[in-house]
Amino acid sequence: MAKKNGNAATGRQKKSVKPEASLTKKVWDMADVLSSAGIGYTDYITQLTYLLFLKMDDERETLFGMTGTLPEGCRWRDVLFDKNGQKRIGTDLTEKYESVLRQLQGKEGLIGAIFSGASNKISSPEKLSKLIAMIGSENWYCIEGDLKGAIYEEILERNGSDSKSGAGQYFTPRALIAAMVDVIDPRVTETVSDPACGTGGFLLAAFEHMRKQTNDQGKLNALRTDKLSGADITPLVVTLASMNLYLHDIGGKTTPVRCLDSLEKEPEHLVDVVLANPPFGERPAGASDISAMRDDLIVATKNNQLNFLQHIMKMLKPNGRAAVIVPDNVLFEDGAGEKIRKALLADYNLHTVLRLPSGIFYANGVKANVLFFQKGGPTREVWFYDYRIGIHHTRVQKPLTRADLQDFVDCYCAGHTEERRETWSPENPNGRWRKYTAEEILARDKTSLDIKWIKDDEEIPPLKELLEEIDRSQSAISRASAELTALLAGLDDGEAED
Repeated sequence: MAKKNGNAATGRQKKSVKPEASLTKKVWDMADVLSSAGIGYTDYITQLTYLLFLKMDDERETLFGMTGTLPEGCRWRDVLFDKNGQKRIGTDLTEKYESVLRQLQGKEGLIGAIFSGASNKISSPEKLSKLIAMIGSENWYCIEGDLKGAIYEEILERNGSDSKSGAGQYFTPRALIAAMVDVIDPRVTETVSDPACGTGGFLLAAFEHMRKQTNDQGKLNALRTDKLSGADITPLVVTLASMNLYLHDIGGKTTPVRCLDSLEKEPEHLVDVVLANPPFGERPAGASDISAMRDDLIVATKNNQLNFLQHIMKMLKPNGRAAVIVPDNVLFEDGAGEKIRKALLADYNLHTVLRLPSGIFYANGVKANVLFFQKGGPTREVWFYDYRIGIHHTRVQKPLTRADLQDFVDCYCAGHTEERRETWSPENPNGRWRKYTAEEILARDKTSLDIKWIKDDEEIPPLKELLEEIDRSQSAISRASAELTALLAGLDDGEAED
């Protein structure tokens, strides 16, 4: 029987392997269908995640003879068919689906993470049936892990680019992540963590970077199950991150991502590498008072990014290293900001600052930087790479690519930083790579790291960029108006039936 299943799986695998673009289009076309019925992209992706997990667990059992991980009554076939083998339709379908989601919420491990806070957002049995049919038309478990993951990653990125969904706050441009991982160079035997992991981009990029370093199955298994860890405060995001990593064969029966507020407690375990893009702004209303819960921080503050920076500093093992995205105010804010910068210079080696342009993040107007530092100071010199002045990117017409950051990566000299050479000089005042000694920075007002030396001839964004932003805003308004019209039409139909 096992052999028969294996042959069937092989045959079906050949049918199900399609170009990535084709599968992505198929999945995204369904998003447009549901959007016309008033179901937003984020809600669609969560339902896609729940149903995709059910389908893949079913495939493990029916195609490969593996033991299913879901309890009886909560499996793919249970959603589709009743006990008599009759296909569920109408309210019977939605009620069974909702019952399954409720039962899986409280489970442990990967299942609990995937279905954390799960609820049905597709009230129409017809639309739910269409989504189930789309997912059921593929054998997803047979698709190569890299392809499954790439499809899901692209869907997450598209959702992040949708201004109405608000999901962009959880999504860091993958080109920037790739460059950060390349220069930090996590090794396969090291531990890597992200205390504000969003949809898991840093953990995934680190995994891809690390797994290429060995063919030793023991080390690769440890990498999949023990070397990566992440956390996020939002259950929805933990669901997406857990599924993203699961589709890349990371975690197994558990998940490296936990749903928690990383700032509430001291780090439980120190790690070799931290890669992160913590949330900007102040602590959300109703959040716990960090100053009352933590006495290990350098200074108490309501500033989220300053709290995360301090937390990350505490997370590192001796000689551990970090790459952290922070907004501009972390570089010059007085009070708590200045105290933290002085501690960073005194007790850590803050060796590199990458200055980033606006237009690369999904939140408009964000100006950010990447701080690269190692535990065990003091800092002797800080190298700055200015990828801001005179640089303009847009998310649609001119998105940031990994190639755009190659000059920074080359200047960084990962693994042989003693060979760094400035491209700035009095003869080349617009060179983007320049160093300052720690003494020079400490002598600056408020120990400011907000340093620029390249002449800025264009402070105002180009007209084309402004027009693109206006066009995106108009599109979002038009889409929201169409969804509202469809929703009101549905309400009117309901009233007419009454």
